Amino acid sequence: MQLTHYNTNFKQQTFPITLVCDNVTNAPNIGSLFRIADAFGIEKLILCGENIQIGRRMAKTSRATEKVVNYEIQDSASTVIESLKHNNYQIIALEITNSSKPIHNIQFSKTKPIALVIGDENFGINQHILKASNQTIHINMYGQNSSMNVVQAANIALYEITKQLL
Repeated sequence: MQLTHYNTNFKQQTFPITLVCDNVTNAPNIGSLFRIADAFGIEKLILCGENIQIGRRMAKTSRATEKVVNYEIQDSASTVIESLKHNNYQIIALEITNSSKPIHNIQFSKTKPIALVIGDENFGINQHILKASNQTIHINMYGQNSSMNVVQAANIALYEITKQLL
């Protein structure tokens, strides 16, 4: 018998993870980020950018999770990162770079809160934020494409991080 959200045995839990979205503006992507923020029990979702819309198109994908996820909208991801860094967060950028490490080789700290930074659908994470990050991680890919959808990448990263924090 298939279970529903009313009869699963999943234990509700909140992890010390803040998902910082650097200029993720696509409404369906934002809606999906609300859903995964709820599914993975992250502490906060911070949407950064000048054109963030929390409207009908986003709500269609979020399935009302924007009502239960702790979130805020800020203009500047750089300012958010500096503030989190000042508050002892480990800043982890999810981006393929010449110095990024595969996510499956990383041991995430259980003693410091995590700020996972994801980037713009087309341009990735701002260079200033990459430089300000404590670590840059990537997901190994085995096909011909060099990138994946930002929401899919965030799903994989949050799964790996929460698995380690359990």
